[in-house]
Amino acid sequence: MDILALEAKNVNGAETEKKPTQRPKPKAPKKAKRIVYFEVEIVDLKTKEKLLLLDKVEPTSTVLDIKSLFHKSYPKWYPARQSLRLDPKAKSLRDEEILQTLPVGTTASFYFSDLGPQLTWGTVFLTECVGPLIIYLMFYFRLPFIYSPKYDFTSSKNWVVHLACMCHSFHYIKRILETMFVHRISHGTMPLRNIFKNCGYYWCSAAWMAYYINHPLYTPPFYRQQQVNLGLYIFLFCQVGNFSIHVALRNLKLPGSKAKKIPYPTKNPFTWIFWLVSCPNYTYELGSWIGFTVMTQCVPVAFFTLVALIQMTVWARGKHRSYLKEFRDYPTLRSSILPFIM
Repeated sequence: MDILALEAKNVNGAETEKKPTQRPKPKAPKKAKRIVYFEVEIVDLKTKEKLLLLDKVEPTSTVLDIKSLFHKSYPKWYPARQSLRLDPKAKSLRDEEILQTLPVGTTASFYFSDLGPQLTWGTVFLTECVGPLIIYLMFYFRLPFIYSPKYDFTSSKNWVVHLACMCHSFHYIKRILETMFVHRISHGTMPLRNIFKNCGYYWCSAAWMAYYINHPLYTPPFYRQQQVNLGLYIFLFCQVGNFSIHVALRNLKLPGSKAKKIPYPTKNPFTWIFWLVSCPNYTYELGSWIGFTVMTQCVPVAFFTLVALIQMTVWARGKHRSYLKEFRDYPTLRSSILPFIM
């Protein structure tokens, strides 16, 4: 019995002994992914002369990165001044486009063209707005060499003339402040030569309307105070609406981001027009000039409003088409600038 008990004890003891644990075999290190570098050739668009050959360009490089590399070899052509395209007749590539997503092989040829000296859009907007503001005030204060010498530094007796000056100045001061503190401009620069065309239009238009509104022989509108009040209410309503739209569009973009989103109405009632039009900022801008036309009953103002309608319609339709192309779920009820019309 003792022998059997001892054997049983030995068997139980053997079962309770812990088996040695086997250590897991170390995993083989992952092989590093092989990076396929690109070779980028930059050719002059006009002369077809090879300007630069970039070797070992990373596939994740953007067009802006390539422009920066090109700028190091040719300092006079900074990135904003460069236009790169894959084909001489194709459109310029966007700065954010990535090299490996372009329809090219590992050897890519880019055609370069010089866009000329550039200005930031902020500078352009400020120049466009400061000019009309100063020019209009020169006519309002009737500086010498504008009207007859006997009217130098005189003041009009018509209240609408002073009201028109306040509204005109308010409009451009508002635009200046919006450019400085509200707008997030997605386009980087504009060719320097274009500023003469843009400023010429705004400055000359301001001088033309200011000359007649502040002229000593200017007569008030036909329906007098009632017409002036109606024009003033339209002007102020549309100015508030325009500002509200600009704030809504600013809040739609994150700082430094170029991602596009569909603008929708907010809690602000002035933004509810987004249900009907794609570019209500142009709608309100047009309404402001219609109000100013009613208030002053001045032909140059009416002509400026008509030209503004044509130009802003072109811009609005282009923006509307861009929305439709980029967003499949874009609201189909919206028009470009005028609800249910265009």
